[in-house]
Amino acid sequence: MTGTALALVMGAAVLHSAWNALAKRGRDPLAFLWSSFGLATLWLLPFALWGLWTRGLPAAAVPFVAATAVLHALYFYALGRSYRSGELSLVYPVARGLGVALVPVLALLLFDERLSPLGIVGVALVVLGIIQLHLTPGTLSRAALESGRAGPGTWWALLTGFTIAAYSLVDKAGVARLHPVPYIGLLGLGSVLLLLPTVLARPEALRGEWALNWRAILAASVMNLTAYLLVLFAFRLSKTGYVVAAREVSIVLSAIIGSLWLGEGRLGPRLMGAGVILAGVACVAVAR
Repeated sequence: MTGTALALVMGAAVLHSAWNALAKRGRDPLAFLWSSFGLATLWLLPFALWGLWTRGLPAAAVPFVAATAVLHALYFYALGRSYRSGELSLVYPVARGLGVALVPVLALLLFDERLSPLGIVGVALVVLGIIQLHLTPGTLSRAALESGRAGPGTWWALLTGFTIAAYSLVDKAGVARLHPVPYIGLLGLGSVLLLLPTVLARPEALRGEWALNWRAILAASVMNLTAYLLVLFAFRLSKTGYVVAAREVSIVLSAIIGSLWLGEGRLGPRLMGAGVILAGVACVAVAR
């Protein structure tokens, strides 16, 4: 992975963990996510339309734009449901970790992208670190596993992880056919419109979220699409598996935020898993 790609991905990780923490603190996470993403899309849309005016919309990009809009709508819905019933420091690692585990395998099948041995070790360490975080003693996740039942937050987090793997691969191909700025503008507009009926079905939740958390929504809107825009540019510079794995340093940040800011549990055990993830990220970052 090049230094430029790594810098883009690290910046995206910081922004991504921050807006997820704000969404978790929201009164209704789905209403918060839809509002922040919709607002960010509105801000980006003029630049996206200018890109389409000057560059055009290649016919080859249309299927990828449509597919990613559907996948992102499902992603935000599943993520919102996850945060309603699960902790940030547990839901986030499950969702992001599943994406890390699936993307390199699918990228091998679809793009013939072969990870180097060091890259394989790095991805494996990331996954092992995520497992360590999820099995932290004293957490709701550990209690659910010991009782033989996974909580609803875990199931929704798993679905979120599948959508992450799917849209990562779609977007890798999509930005090869359309510039990232109009691409992300169109995917944002499409996913916001697809989720509109679901959000409007509970208007009181939407009004309440804006009344209580409008400042956080504004802040998250700045971070939201900016973070993924950095990832899309990184996709142009490096392999899909490397970008997605390195981005998961945000799991470390989410564990710290969940423990210290949201009061979800002891920091020490979470940092043990975070250390394994950092080792994996380092391996992926230096792999060629």
